[in-house]
Amino acid sequence: MNSDQSIWASLPVPAFIIDVEDRITDVNSAGEGFLNASQKSVLGHPVWDQIAVDAPLEEAFERARKQGTPLFVNDVDVGSGNRAPLQCALQIAPLIGHQGSMIMIITPRELAGRMTRGNTVKSAAQSAIGMAEMLAHEIKNPLAGITGAAQLLSMNISTQDMELTDLIVAESRRIVKLLEQVEQFGNLSQPDFKPVNIHDVLDRARRSALLGFGAHMRIIEDYDPSLPLAYGDPDQFLQVVLNLLKNASEAADPKGGTIRLRTYYEHSFRLRRSDGSGHMLPLQIEIIDDGPGLPEKIRGDIFDPFVSGKENGTGLGLALVSKIISDHDGWISAESVPGRTVFRISLRRAPKEASEIIAQESAE
Repeated sequence: MNSDQSIWASLPVPAFIIDVEDRITDVNSAGEGFLNASQKSVLGHPVWDQIAVDAPLEEAFERARKQGTPLFVNDVDVGSGNRAPLQCALQIAPLIGHQGSMIMIITPRELAGRMTRGNTVKSAAQSAIGMAEMLAHEIKNPLAGITGAAQLLSMNISTQDMELTDLIVAESRRIVKLLEQVEQFGNLSQPDFKPVNIHDVLDRARRSALLGFGAHMRIIEDYDPSLPLAYGDPDQFLQVVLNLLKNASEAADPKGGTIRLRTYYEHSFRLRRSDGSGHMLPLQIEIIDDGPGLPEKIRGDIFDPFVSGKENGTGLGLALVSKIISDHDGWISAESVPGRTVFRISLRRAPKEASEIIAQESAE
């Protein structure tokens, strides 16, 4: 591979070469991942048929071509037929040495935005854990006394007053249940890392959901059968998927709805941290539902502790999901509009040596 090809393939953001007729003549690996399409399937096709930009861009694009000047477009929604739009920045410039051809680079804002909030979320999680340790003994014991006293009072009072003691008992138990959930959030053990067939985890979660909270839902499998093994704790992965399925089921119409479990491989997806370190996260899991969508006012904070869109929710479910994925050095994001909510989980693949051992054991 020559130097130019090496640089082109190594670009961490989607990049496209567009000819004088606005047709795609080349796309890098990150661009294939962005479109969820192969290079072969998009070459020669009109760029605006493959990439949808929520802005009147074509005239400005043609003007940049004629004048030989770069074009910068910030904070626009960019999508394709195979994925929901993401807020992105576009950099467009003439391709030197190729009259009329342009290069377009797309920079999704999602990763940058989530990374800047990552430390905040972790700090909030640590605060919740500390609070759980402090409150467990300071509040649960007095609540037990209050509950017992209310039950004793209820033996010698009128029916009208008994409603008040019943309220005290019910609310005390609700607070204890909340504290127990916070304790569970804080006491999650470290992952037991091993090679995991993620499809086995998804199938277990799907069967469990259909027998319980998701009995009114239709759950569709859309798996990539060639997906390699993931690396992590299968029980914790199951906990994550069950939580997301439960949220989707509870948000759906009581008459039912559809959830799609999708897996695919995106070789260009790389998580890069602020210290310059990073690793590949090629295994993608999407849980897609056709429910009402996430409340707009909390969409940017749904992974923070105590943020909930449910009337009686504790706001710990998605915080726990985020903590588990973070402990696996993975990535989780959410895109939501009415009628389509997508939770996307990106995971590491199992080391080659561990996968080979599992394969040998299975063969025996």
